[in-house]
Amino acid sequence: MPASATDLLDKQTFTYKQVQCIPLLLDVYPAAVGTCTNAQECPVVVYFHGGGLTVGNRESWFPHWLHRRTTAIGCVFISIEYRLIPPSSGNEILEDIKDALKFVAQELNSLLQDRRHDHAKANLHPFTVDPGRIAVVGTSSGGLCAYLAALHASPRPIAILSMYGMGGDMLTPHYFAPKSEVFFRGRELLDPERFADYLYPACQRLQIVADSSLAYHPSTSPTPGYPANPRMQLARLYLQSGTFLDYYMGRHEPSLSAALREAYTSPDREPDGDASRARLLSPLVPSELRHLFPQLLIPPSKSDSFQWPPTFLVHGTADTAIRADESRHLAALLRRAGVNVTLRLIEGREHSFDYARDAEGAFGGEGGLFDEAAGFLAHHLGAEGSA
Repeated sequence: MPASATDLLDKQTFTYKQVQCIPLLLDVYPAAVGTCTNAQECPVVVYFHGGGLTVGNRESWFPHWLHRRTTAIGCVFISIEYRLIPPSSGNEILEDIKDALKFVAQELNSLLQDRRHDHAKANLHPFTVDPGRIAVVGTSSGGLCAYLAALHASPRPIAILSMYGMGGDMLTPHYFAPKSEVFFRGRELLDPERFADYLYPACQRLQIVADSSLAYHPSTSPTPGYPANPRMQLARLYLQSGTFLDYYMGRHEPSLSAALREAYTSPDREPDGDASRARLLSPLVPSELRHLFPQLLIPPSKSDSFQWPPTFLVHGTADTAIRADESRHLAALLRRAGVNVTLRLIEGREHSFDYARDAEGAFGGEGGLFDEAAGFLAHHLGAEGSA
């Protein structure tokens, strides 16, 4: 069931950095009262929202099922905003990920203490966070954020939960091939002219944004329920045009998407397969941008120098927004590198299935998927109690 209104009102909001006078915010939700006292440092679950990296904020697609389960066992739940593309790129998003985790580890406790002193009469729940026990969670494109945190952030997270995450295999036609037929959740193809301001080169003139709320046309509209915020359809538009990677990298000339497309459609290429595709396409990624592609940073065999935390991957087999093969591919790479990884494929489920009306009934029963995912985090965070 969703978290209670009281639980959500207990949140505290902090600015973890400013970029050109724009605050980047995170929401801190305390552990349930009685599960983590002021004398203890609470483990932390840091959540990255989805939205194709183009839309959303710290409240978008909020995973109530996970918040409720993790705070109930003594975890602090933190939801983070990050800059969105365009005009920002994966490099700016990576900077935000690193800065957010650094803030949580190094600055949050003193700010929590200051706020308690400043609002002594507000009876704020006293707690501190343990910088050595941080797990990261991401849904959809937030999964990519979680993977980047595992590779580049300090402190490194000690566990990852990814719900149908992007970033397990981004060198596929899903990202670089133009689409001429319906491909995304049965929805119509988009007219690029309606999004001219968000297309290169015009998108370079956009203002930096890290908070882009979900909005829909009202019931009185000719298109009731249709997205009213154009950013809600940008990721789909970029996938449709086969240029998503150019916007992600922030580089359009030369276009990596075009280079990948040309190589992939060459009559001389090897028969398709993960290994042959990787050999063909991986060298085309510019060396200075390879750090944005998690799959390219995982060694081909066990290595003492490679650090990647235990990982729990969940993906619906019918996902058309981010293919389940991405999580399959990442799981295979991580296992080969000696990482503890669990992959749960949910038969017949589409993207965002955990937000569906039947989700709690289908997956929220005792010992079900939701409990298993939260229990994975609890185990690696050393959280008391059980999910």
